[in-house]
Amino acid sequence: MDSSMVRKRRADALSRTRIVEAAIVLLDSAGEGALTFRALAAKLDTGLGALYHHLTDKADLVAAACDTIVVKVLTNLDASAEPVDRVRQLGLALYDAMDQHPWLGSTLPRVRGLSVVRILEPIGQSLVQLDVPQPEQWSTASALLHYMLGVGGQTAANAQVARLGDMNRESYLEAAAKEWAALDPVAFAFVRSVAGQLPRHSDRQDFLAGLDLILAGTRMLTVASKTRPRRKA
Repeated sequence: MDSSMVRKRRADALSRTRIVEAAIVLLDSAGEGALTFRALAAKLDTGLGALYHHLTDKADLVAAACDTIVVKVLTNLDASAEPVDRVRQLGLALYDAMDQHPWLGSTLPRVRGLSVVRILEPIGQSLVQLDVPQPEQWSTASALLHYMLGVGGQTAANAQVARLGDMNRESYLEAAAKEWAALDPVAFAFVRSVAGQLPRHSDRQDFLAGLDLILAGTRMLTVASKTRPRRKA
């Protein structure tokens, strides 16, 4: 069998799913800058034509990679949970996904396709079920979405920088805590008071605490709308 027939069989055996999964592995290992069709073709031991048969360009590939992860996150959520619990589950699941795939947080906000829309939809549905007034639904959903992607993505990126730099988190935070504790007691009274908590704090728990603050405000919107006097016709 000649080499052209072997390459054809390999191309036929490739699927969009397999290509995207290989792209995710490359993205996880070296980031978006290292993802090229040439590197992906080498990893899959195929030609560029086989990749372009399934995907238009790199933007299409990255969007597909994001969407694959987001769909997996959404599939694993408990659909029977209460609205607030569903939002918390979604936020934590996205946080964990961005921690596992550090490139995801910075990529999702600018990628084309349905990934962000898929995330926004269950947030919005939960707000509707919580009876958040319609005029406040968009701003509340937007705040939750931006918090999840922004804070979760930045935390994951920071952790990745630490890992790549072979930085010991505990030692780094211990040193930072000592610096905080030595600051001027008048100008930095609060920072000094929490310095002891810095070395043992959990980024994941801090993320959840912030999410709960937004959800607490969301519940207040619902209560305010129900207690607000109705206008007379």
